[in-house]
Order: sequence, then C-alpha cells, then structure tokens
Amino acid sequence: MIDPRLQEVVKAYDVRGRSPEQLDPVLTRALGEAFAVETGIDQGRGTAVIGHDMRDTSPVLVEAFADGVRSQGGDVIAIGLASTDLLYFASGDLDLPGAMITASHNPAEYNGIKLCRAGAKPIGYDTGLSAIAEHATVLLQRSELPEPTGTFEQLDALSRYAAYLHEIVPIPAGRRLKVVADAGNGMAGHTVPSVFASLDVELTPMYFELDGTFPNHDANPLDHSTLVDLQAKVRETGADIGLAFDGDADRCFVVDETGAVVSPSAITGLIAHRALITTPGATILHNVITSKAVPEIIVENGGTAVRTPVGHSLIKAEMARTGAVFGGEHSGHFYFKDFFLADSGMIAALHVMAALAETDGTVSQLWRSTSATSRPARSTAPSQTAPRSSSS
Repeated sequence: MIDPRLQEVVKAYDVRGRSPEQLDPVLTRALGEAFAVETGIDQGRGTAVIGHDMRDTSPVLVEAFADGVRSQGGDVIAIGLASTDLLYFASGDLDLPGAMITASHNPAEYNGIKLCRAGAKPIGYDTGLSAIAEHATVLLQRSELPEPTGTFEQLDALSRYAAYLHEIVPIPAGRRLKVVADAGNGMAGHTVPSVFASLDVELTPMYFELDGTFPNHDANPLDHSTLVDLQAKVRETGADIGLAFDGDADRCFVVDETGAVVSPSAITGLIAHRALITTPGATILHNVITSKAVPEIIVENGGTAVRTPVGHSLIKAEMARTGAVFGGEHSGHFYFKDFFLADSGMIAALHVMAALAETDGTVSQLWRSTSATSRPARSTAPSQTAPRSSSS
C-alpha cells in the first residue's frame, strides 16, 4: 500500500503536486532514497545526476532529493539550473540515472520530479515509479534518518549540451534568420542564449528572466492564449519565425512569419521529411492524435510510419523497440534517436530553423513545399500501429 501522501503526487510519468503543501522535503528525500535503490546506485555503487528549474521551491527539493540519494550511499552530480532536455543530455552523456526537479508547464504553486535511468531511459509508473513509491512508503515510517555518506559535486553541463546539439543539427550558413523566442520566464531563458550564441541569428528574446511565478503568462504554449505576445512581436519585428517554450523547455511551439501558430503535426511532418533524407527508409513514430497527413508524408517519402499511444514513456520504449529515428506528439513533444531517444524542444526548434535557412522562403511556404514534395509519390501503404500498453 502506497502512503496516501505519495498517492497524491505520484502520477503516470512523474511526480507532481503543490509544493510544499503536497510535495515537501520529507517526501522528496524518501523518493530520493528509493530512487537510489531502484536504479542500483546505493551502497556506493553509483552516481545520480540532478537538475532543477527556476521555481522558488526547487532548490530545497534538490537538496532533499540529493540527501536521500546520498543517505543510501549513492553519489550526486548536480548540474544546477537546467531544462529537462539538458538533464536528459547529462544522463545520456554521463550514462547516469537522473532526476529533474520541475513541474514543467504547471502553475507556480506546483513542483515535481521527472526521473530516468542511465542513458535517459524513462521511469514511469509501470517501469519503476510505482516501486519507488512503495519503497518510499516504507522509508517514511522510520523514526530516524540515516546520515548522507555519498559525495556531492557540481558540474556545468550547458556548454557541452549546446555543442552536442550543433553537432546533430547544424544550421547552414548564408541566411541570417530573425527569430523571436518566448521563454515564458522558464528554463529556455537559461538554455537559448548558450545554444544560439554561435548561430548567425538575430534573436529577439521575450521573458528570458527566470521567474517561477510566471509574471507575464503561464509557460504553457499548448494554451494558445499564452502565444499572443509572441505573435504580436513576430509581426512587429518582421521576424522569420517565433518560438515558444514551456516551463522546463522540453516542448516547443512555432509561430510563422504572419504570427499564425504552426500545428505540431506540421512540425512532426517537416522533421520526419528531413530525417528520411538523411536516413532513407527509417521508421518514424507519431502518436494517435497527430494529423493524418503525418503518416502520409512519412510513407510517401519512403519511411515506415508507426502510430503510438500518447505518453513519453510509451513512445521512448517504442522507439527502442522499432529503432525509430524520430517521433512526434501533437502536444509539442519531439523525440530523437540521436538524443538518447529523449524529447527536446530545442532540437525541434533547430530543425525548423535549419530547414528555413536552407531556403529563401518563409515558414508558411516551408510547410506547403514539404507537403507538396510528398504528394506526387502517393502510396497506399498503411501506417503500422504500436502495441498498446496498460500504462495510463
């Protein structure tokens, strides 16, 4: 039986709740201890990497989680302020299990924890999170807490992350793009400057100040009312493209040169088209609510389209099973084989910018031309369907 306090915050894919009312340092420490055992880094056998977002409660939750890991004899590498995809990069690059303290796009009063095994392999309810909650329940019944014995060190992973992204998505020279980026006071305000620093881009930043109270608008671009300021700024500056990131910057939405919001299904189709140029015949995943044009584009360009249920743990598992090079969700999550099968809003943004820099046209023309090139070779080959999972 899981402790009722943990039942409130342990979800299908992460831990999340109002903090400190629901998710407090006591629960967080117990979860850190259980995580160390579940991932096999307890008793001096390994190390966890931990990052956190800009919310007011994040630093104390990082300390509590790290104390939990260390009290089980695990070591900790703290990368400090990070986007969720930066944490995934560190987990993959260092081949260590990881924890990201964040509530993503949720309001200011929330916080949470996203967990992964070494190599950024996801931990969901059916792949370890329920076991962590059960173990944490036992730990919460103790009268005394063990002293931390594991080590604690800090690491700056941001520059290596930026360099790696440029390795896998180079932006061609020759066209200077005008880009407006809205970080929503979230973690893109920390990562975009480093990633864009070496690019030939005229960047107009919006709400890059890290502020977990979200004073300008919710950091949730899935709610298109939060894109109004970005749309206006794109039109005002005559920008080529607008980018909107959610609070932990693992999702990205795109606004075209007219200020119109581009469907994430269109972005999935575009990136799939690019992937099939570099990897002919590859498998591409798309979830069940993407536009029907997405599997058509994949098949017409010689790829294999596999439809998946919604949910990052399910999609990452299916990518591993099928060897897919890319996967897209209509919610704005995009997954990449060359990024440890993890999702990254920043990589999706770079792919769109690279595609745009290869032309003299506009974003809206880019979508039309991508679709047009796929239509003449129309195929009736069906999209495959991934096996369903019992995960919610």
